[in-house]
Order: sequence, then structure tokens, then C-alpha cells
Amino acid sequence: MRSRHLLTALILAGSLLRAQAPTAKTVYLKCGTLLDGKSETARKNVVIAIQGEKIASTEARDSKEAGAEMIDLSTKTCLPGLIDTHTHVLLQGDITAADYDEQLLKQSSEYRTILATVNARRALEYGFTTIRDVETEGAGYADVDVKKAINNGVIPGPRMQVATRAMDVTGAYPLLGYAPNVSVPHGVQVVDGADPARVAVREQISHGADWIKVYSDRSYLIRDDGVLDDIPTFTLEELKAIVNEAHRERHKVASHAMALQGVHNSVEAGVDSIEHGNYIADEDMKAMAAHGIFYVPTIFVGAYVAEGRAAEGAPVWVKMLVIHEQTFRRGPRNSLTW
Repeated sequence: MRSRHLLTALILAGSLLRAQAPTAKTVYLKCGTLLDGKSETARKNVVIAIQGEKIASTEARDSKEAGAEMIDLSTKTCLPGLIDTHTHVLLQGDITAADYDEQLLKQSSEYRTILATVNARRALEYGFTTIRDVETEGAGYADVDVKKAINNGVIPGPRMQVATRAMDVTGAYPLLGYAPNVSVPHGVQVVDGADPARVAVREQISHGADWIKVYSDRSYLIRDDGVLDDIPTFTLEELKAIVNEAHRERHKVASHAMALQGVHNSVEAGVDSIEHGNYIADEDMKAMAAHGIFYVPTIFVGAYVAEGRAAEGAPVWVKMLVIHEQTFRRGPRNSLTW
């Protein structure tokens, strides 16, 4: 709690500065302690000069330009804004299928968007000044509007990079298990075939997607040799079409890939980030490092959902935690970029 309070004044000051950005005037932050991410130790009594949305200088001094505003944080600790590279502000937890289904079936997109604005503000107040939100889980393009409202100063929140609807193939993504004659929503845009995949990429980008998100595997099991295996979703041809179209339009692709085949196909297709990556073969790690593919391990979320999903009949999620830790520890040996 104390850490949160130390951040709050700086974050609120940052929100004020963003609102003042069009005038590009200089505002000073007087920090009792500064963690700048570069120095070996914390710096004391530092004044940060900010012009518009740019940091102009960080100096150990008390002076400022005549008439300029000085925000006194001399009893606080200042640090650069945090970045969360994998969020879902429109999803309020999905430990079980029932958790997920209830949100898509019983909550309107409008209500879910209201909840998303609360999550965006909470992220900012916790110190995250930038988030990459990797799909709306059935809420369409609501993330684009949340981002727009933040950028326009309507609501407080971090800078956002958004992935809108995401993509998966028929029969692979919830909602699943309902009677064939019952039409239910899905948490993604369902896409089959290389050409329809290109169309989906173009559509999502045209509606404001900063990233394209794909789900590349499902149905996890642990082989006798300890490898986490899966069922791949998209064919390699489909994945390559998605990546090619996104890159052609200067956008990047994030791939939800948790196990052997999903990761391998994603790397072969040339995606820009692997999300989760509970198991990554050494050869794929080396290829990721060689091609600059980022690893977004999301360590905490696996631990958060494991026990609940095991209780619902999927014990593999608990066993996956050990495999995930082993994979994470192998990353530096293979020069992975986090």
C-alpha cells in the first residue's frame, strides 16, 4: 500500500502534464528520491523538468524558470511510468468457463466498457502509464474507444496499444459446448482460410487495431518426456497470411502460444511476440532471438488461474506452472528478449 501511495502523486502529476501538453510549457517535479532505471543507486533531491510530454532534464537542484510550476514531491519516490505489455481491460477474470461465459452472455458491451474505464484508471493509479491491451474478449472494438477517451482527456488512463477483436479458428475459442442450434457469441473474430484471414486483418486495422492478436494453440497436455504439447489452431499458411498482411500494413502480430506447436508455428510465421509461452523449445528460442521476436511470459496469470481450472477438471494447468518456470529460466541462456 505504501508503494502505491508513493506512486500516486507522480502519476497524478503525469496526468496533469498530459492535459497541459498542447501548451508545451515547462513543469518541474521536485522529487525526494528518484529511481531512474539507469543509476546504480537511488538519486536524492532531484528536479525533473518536463516540457509538454517530454522529460527535458533531471538535475539535483532546487531552481526553476521564473513563473514555471513546481510540483513538490519532496516526500515521495519518483520513478518512470511502468508498462504492462499484456492486459485485458474488458475482461474481469476468466478462471473458469462459467466466469467467461457469464460476461459474454449476461453483460452488454456497453457495461463491459464502463468496467474497462475503471480498470484503465486503476492501472494508471498503480503506476502503469502505458499498457498493451491484447483483445476485448467479445466486446468488439470497445478498446479503441477506451483509448480514444483517454487520449481526448475524457477519462484518466494510461497510453494504450490495442488489439481489438483477435482471431481464432472455428471450434477453438469460447463460447463452446452449447447446443448446435443455439447461437452464442465468441470472444474472438472467427477466421478460417488464408484469404479470409487477410480480410480480417484489414478490417481490424481499419477500425483502429494497433496490434493483431492470434490464438495459435489450444488443448494442452504434457507428454511423457515432459514437453507441453498442444493442438495448433491456424495452419501455417493461415498464420503466414495474417503476419504478411499485418506487416504489409506496418502493424505487428502478437501470438497467444502456450506450447510446442503453437509457438513453433508462430515463430515460423514471423510473429512479433509470443504471449505466455509456457513451453518453448530451445530451437524456437534461438529463432526468436535471431528474428527479434519478443517473449511476454505473463508469469502471474498462470498461477492465478491454475488452481481454479484444476478444480474444474483440468489439472494440467497446475503442472504447467513448473514447465513455465523452467522455460522462463532457459530464456536468458538463449538470448530471449523480454
